Amino acid sequence: MISAPIEGSDLIVPASEFELAKTYPIQFRNYLVIHNDQLQYPVCLYRFDATRYSALWMRCTHQGTELQALGDKLHCPGHGSEFNKLGGVENGPASEPLKTFPVVVSDVQIKISLS
Repeated sequence: MISAPIEGSDLIVPASEFELAKTYPIQFRNYLVIHNDQLQYPVCLYRFDATRYSALWMRCTHQGTELQALGDKLHCPGHGSEFNKLGGVENGPASEPLKTFPVVVSDVQIKISLS
């Protein structure tokens, strides 16, 4: 889990947070769990490639339990719901997808729009 600042209505994540090592070729994490004290729940940011990301609110749509990131899935410890890295329901009892946020990527940072 990393902590990231909010500027305006955007959560700002340095792109370098995804880098695992400073070697060639650079290897990347598949996801980050991002925390900010102003947010009730963390945001999970999945990386597909250098320009495609998915930002998901880590709140189960069944009863509001905070989700856990387990590789390519988000799991609810409350009742076992599972969501894929795009926020879609993979396993109930949840029936609604997760809230997603728009993501804008530059060379040095990733902006997650919270509005």
